[in-house]
Amino acid sequence: MVLVALLVGLAITVAAIVFAVVQGLGLWRQAKRTGGSISAELASFDERATRTERLLLGAERSSQDLDAAVARLRISRARLDVLLGSLETAQRRTRWLRALMPLR
Repeated sequence: MVLVALLVGLAITVAAIVFAVVQGLGLWRQAKRTGGSISAELASFDERATRTERLLLGAERSSQDLDAAVARLRISRARLDVLLGSLETAQRRTRWLRALMPLR
């Protein structure tokens, strides 16, 4: 009876060890696959982050170009306002001459 209990206990122990080894191998394989997937996703994320950084630098350069263009536009608009004011002043001063000029 003791021998049978010893053999049953030994068989259960061997079965448990085999089960643990099989589960451990499965876990190791799954971890290997998961590590590969994570590495691929990290590489993809790094690539997208690099692309985003390049796009942000381009947007920053475009913003600086736009600011420079707006500054040039303000200067041009100020010059135009001065010229339009001068033209209006000249027209007011020469309005009396138009009355004396014959029409064609």
